[in-house]
Amino acid sequence: MLDNRGQRIQRQPMSARRASPSLPPPASQPFVVWLGALGCAVFACVALALPGLDRMQQLAAERYGEAGADTVGAWRQLVHETHELPDEGKLARVNAFFNARVRFDDDDVVWRMQDYWATPLETLARAAGDCEDFAIAKYMTLRLLGIGDDRLRLIYVRARIGGADSRVSQAHMVLGYFPTPADEPLILDNLIGDIRPAARRPDLFPVFSFNSDGLWVAGAPQSSADPTTRLSRWRDVLARARTEGLAIPP
Repeated sequence: MLDNRGQRIQRQPMSARRASPSLPPPASQPFVVWLGALGCAVFACVALALPGLDRMQQLAAERYGEAGADTVGAWRQLVHETHELPDEGKLARVNAFFNARVRFDDDDVVWRMQDYWATPLETLARAAGDCEDFAIAKYMTLRLLGIGDDRLRLIYVRARIGGADSRVSQAHMVLGYFPTPADEPLILDNLIGDIRPAARRPDLFPVFSFNSDGLWVAGAPQSSADPTTRLSRWRDVLARARTEGLAIPP
């Protein structure tokens, strides 16, 4: 796994720490070649006066104290300030917020367990998480801000480390935003501060992608499975987020 500076963390081998599906070697083509077109959907903006957000802040205070409640409060302020911005503004603000407020660390450090997918409340309150936690928090926040599932995918990649000629890679997760179904995605990543088109991230090689509606493997243009059936951790984190007051709009 990589830290926020792109440096490899020297811990026990990935195979010993992760229980997620094994990932094949890096593909020979970058994102643009295989991600495929996304389906179209109509998605209405979500009102901010959601009672669940009050529950999130209450839980943050009960579980994590004043500091946790303050961080959730800052996140709610972000949502309030950005809900009327165009998509590009929402992406920039949300990406910058989580990259600045959450430090990278492995699950065995933050949660004392392997491959734990945290809810946004947990990530915010601990102010720490790994790449999955960054991607999940950004995804759920942007969905709350009215960006539809047809434009967002969480993407498992192999991230090349050690320079352009390196053959070394590690598992990583990013969030992809598709301006239109036919466009290449913009990549939101905890490793770098700016949001770049996939063509400008030759260090990332996609393996599979998913959102609340589907799961795509090997560039198939159509979803190959129900993600909540195939990805137990995804099903679990969605359920826990709902319990905490953050329900993704349909």
